[in-house]
Parts: sequence; structure tokens; C-alpha cells
Amino acid sequence: MARHSDITGRYVYVDVEGHEYRVYYEEAGQGIPLVCQHTAGSDGRQYRHILEDKEITSRFRVIAVDLPYHGKSLPPDSKRYWEERYQLHKDWFMKFWISFIKEMELERPIYMGCSMGGHLAGDLALNYPESFRACIGLEASMWSGDVDKLINEWWYHPRLSNDSKPAMMLSLCSPNAPEHRVRETVWMYSQGAPAVFSGDLVYYGIEHDLRETAGQIDTSKCMFYVLSGDYDWSAYPEACKALADAVPGSSYTLMKGMGHFPMSEDPVQFKKYIMKVLEDIEQRSQDKAA
Repeated sequence: MARHSDITGRYVYVDVEGHEYRVYYEEAGQGIPLVCQHTAGSDGRQYRHILEDKEITSRFRVIAVDLPYHGKSLPPDSKRYWEERYQLHKDWFMKFWISFIKEMELERPIYMGCSMGGHLAGDLALNYPESFRACIGLEASMWSGDVDKLINEWWYHPRLSNDSKPAMMLSLCSPNAPEHRVRETVWMYSQGAPAVFSGDLVYYGIEHDLRETAGQIDTSKCMFYVLSGDYDWSAYPEACKALADAVPGSSYTLMKGMGHFPMSEDPVQFKKYIMKVLEDIEQRSQDKAA
């Protein structure tokens, strides 16, 4: 008899700024909704280990999305996207998530994102605190600027092969992580459309900037958590801690011996850290409801 995963995959149609997007997502479990945003240039497969963890899915409805232009979420039919350069903009990124949770009829889910998704945790907590009960930023900082040349002159070039991006991602992984999980993480990076990684960095390295506004995040409305790995040279621990320190009532966790992609490169160790955060959110949600 065949052995099947408990994960189910579907498409949902989401309208953002006048365009309809056919968005692929995978989900498993029941309980408090936990929506997951992948890193730049990758897709929702990064969360497959969370989706397959029965301890987590017995208490949380985990939903991992392929952002439009990523993975199985194709560009929209309403755009001549091949005639323009793909760029991920902050306002569109936030509106996408608000539209997605509305279409899915999710009541104040937990948002968790990594890297560019981690940065978005702060932007969502600041701008849409009523829409989420908590935002979790993995490898999240206030700012990752001064990368314009890297974006415009390096990461989108006809002589740059799809081996180059995975090679750099390999340098962001921890040497302590299991090699087969690291290689799985890097493999995903070899499969994105050429312009997508560079376009995602427009948000990550240019438009995201909480240096002047992080202190305005209201954790009484939306709980806020930051976690970082000490082998991450992009969103390095000091930068991640600085974000948490700037937000009154937030929580910071250093994930020792871990890299930039904790949920995919070392899911066993990552679970030890993220379960404490999820349990805290679960308990605080129950206390508010009482």
C-alpha cells in the first residue's frame, strides 16, 4: 500500500493591486493558523519539514506559500511580465499577505518568514498589527542596505548561471547542519527563474528599512519574535538582535550553530527553538481569550 504525506497542495486566487494571481500553497494540521513565507529566490518547499512534523501540525494549521513568480505560482495572465523586470516591492508584498489571509478566511494567523520573509515580519507587525496575532522573523534585521550594485550589476546578468546563486547560498548554511539538508536547501535555489532572486533583493536590500520605525511596533497588538543563526553572515546576529532590542516587548533568540535557512538546512535543531516560540504564542493567545 502506498505511503502518502499528510500535506495537501492547492491553488487559491488572490487579487493584489488589480491583478489576479493563481497562488500555490501547501498545508497540514489543525489549530492556530501558521502561515510561512520562504526566502528570496526560493519557494515554500523550505517548510516541508515543519509541514511533516506531527507534533507541530497537531496544534497548528501550517500553510506554506509559493509567492507569485516563485515555485508553482506562475506570473499572472494579466501582465506582459516578460516585457518588464521583475521586482518585489514592499507595499505589494504586504498587500499580498493581507489578501491571502482574507481569501483563506484565516483569523489572525501567526506569520513566520525567513530572510526577506523575516524582514517582512517587522513590516507586517508595524503596518498590519490587527491582522496577525504574532509575527516571527527568522534571520530578520532592521535594514540590509548598501547592496544596490550587487542587485543591479551582479545577480541578474546573462553570464550568471543558476549554479552561482546556490553556491552563495551554500556559504550561508551552517557547517553543523546535516549535509543532505543543506544540499536540499541549495537545490531549491537552482530552480528559480533567473530574474527572481535579484528582483526579490529589491525588497530585501533596498525598500525594507525599519531603522526609524521599529520602535513603533506595538507588541500588545501583535506579538513579535526574532530568531537568528550565528553562522548567518547576511542577517548576522548583532543586526537581528538590534531589531528585537528596538521593539518594546519583543523576544530575541540566538540559534546556536545555525545558518541562514534554519527550517530547511537543520529542521531538527530548528524545532528545538521554534517550539518554544510557538508554545509561548499559544499560551499567550489562551490567556487573552480567558
